[in-house]
Amino acid sequence: MATRYFIRLPDPAAARGSDTDLAFTASGADAFAEQLQVALRVDALYRRWKAKQPADADGDDDDREDPLAATDPAATVSGEQNDLAIDLVVTTVLAGSVLKHRLRLLAGSHWELRDVRGT
Repeated sequence: MATRYFIRLPDPAAARGSDTDLAFTASGADAFAEQLQVALRVDALYRRWKAKQPADADGDDDDREDPLAATDPAATVSGEQNDLAIDLVVTTVLAGSVLKHRLRLLAGSHWELRDVRGT
């Protein structure tokens, strides 16, 4: 079952992760929504992040399934400007931990989870 997450970017200009290779580049509500939607639908952001991680001590970390690699090809994200903030509505079957990981990569700590609802 899909879950709907209500996310706020209180200061969109600050909504950037610490690694510029992984962070949002968006500047408007639609662009933030599009970049997050792509990050949930395909594993490109995850793969870029994973490539930057140190190799496992035994060298075979690719043999294990990583729950953070999950994707949802049907995920949707809509964005709306709300005064100076941007509100995003995410609908996905992905676990909340995966969504939060992607948001930390994209926006750092500059986002707020406002509400969560089943669909």
